[in-house]
Amino acid sequence: MKKDLHPAYYPNAKVKCVCGASFTVGSTKQELRVEVCSKCHPFYTGARTLVDTEGRVQRFTSRRTKAETIPKMVKKERVKKGTKKAVK
Repeated sequence: MKKDLHPAYYPNAKVKCVCGASFTVGSTKQELRVEVCSKCHPFYTGARTLVDTEGRVQRFTSRRTKAETIPKMVKKERVKKGTKKAVK
């Protein structure tokens, strides 16, 4: 086998969550930082909170309101080649 092929493995790597929870797992990095863990994730806690990453909800609502204010374009009638009648 080749030497120095695999990264170093840390069996007691520390994981820190934004909510303040911390625990240890095996990883190739000594310290991991996560946004959502099993203590604060809505699926595991049963809480009906919305997990918003980087303002996605605000961006969606702003695009939605912007789309409603802009008038829709009127479709032009197409004319088939060889005929003078408009196709709907």
